[in-house]
Amino acid sequence: MYRHILIPTDGSELAHKAVIHGLSLAKTLGARVSVVTVEVPFHVFDAYRNNIDRLSDAMAEHERHAKAHASKVLGVVSDAAKAAGVACETVQADGDQPYAAIIATAKQRGCDLIVMSSHGRGGVSALVLGSETNK
Repeated sequence: MYRHILIPTDGSELAHKAVIHGLSLAKTLGARVSVVTVEVPFHVFDAYRNNIDRLSDAMAEHERHAKAHASKVLGVVSDAAKAAGVACETVQADGDQPYAAIIATAKQRGCDLIVMSSHGRGGVSALVLGSETNK
């Protein structure tokens, strides 16, 4: 059966439902859990010479916010895992494509199951907004 479950989360209410389900499943199976949150890096496509200082400040601020967000999200899940009596490791990944970072984390950690939520988008919504779960 499953021995190592990866639970991706962005800290949203919907993702938290998957966290609770994944932790419950892990508890039932005696599996360990890795939890990952993926932060999208700050991108600069066009900068003018006189804005470089402000741009540098914006990049640093974005990085601080991303790390704080990841720490908060992973802390909530870590506390929930501890309360459930489930062994849990947390990972903050960075990447332009969250689905690729999730898959890479699962492979690196040797996970045999990924438990994540889906917005259930279909049709044009799925095309326009995309779905990390489907990817």
